[in-house]
Amino acid sequence: VQLQASGGGLVQAGDSLRLSCVASGSTFSRYTVAWFRQAPGKEREYVASFKFSGGYTDIAAFVKGRFTISRDDAKKTMFLQMSSLRLEDTAVYYCAASSTVIRSNVRSQSAYAYWGQGTLVTVSS
Repeated sequence: VQLQASGGGLVQAGDSLRLSCVASGSTFSRYTVAWFRQAPGKEREYVASFKFSGGYTDIAAFVKGRFTISRDDAKKTMFLQMSSLRLEDTAVYYCAASSTVIRSNVRSQSAYAYWGQGTLVTVSS
């Protein structure tokens, strides 16, 4: 699976932005997908995931209520809708996919075999 993230840009605090990640391959619907981010000078961190079946989603506490993850398996695309953006949301956002992740490691980077190249989101005041 190859992933291509897009949608990043420069926005002001309080704005909304939607990131997209398009996948290649024929079995996208069978992958759990996730978003991670890495702020300048910080380690990469988990943001959200969407399990391949059952519609189960998981959102990190620091973005809960502001960010929503979704997917369109017919279009092999995943999304991260971000609203009420804050300065601290500035980061490179990465999409990831895995066919083997389980609930206990869904937030672990090592559980994801496939990664997009990242898209930069800059939030200004």
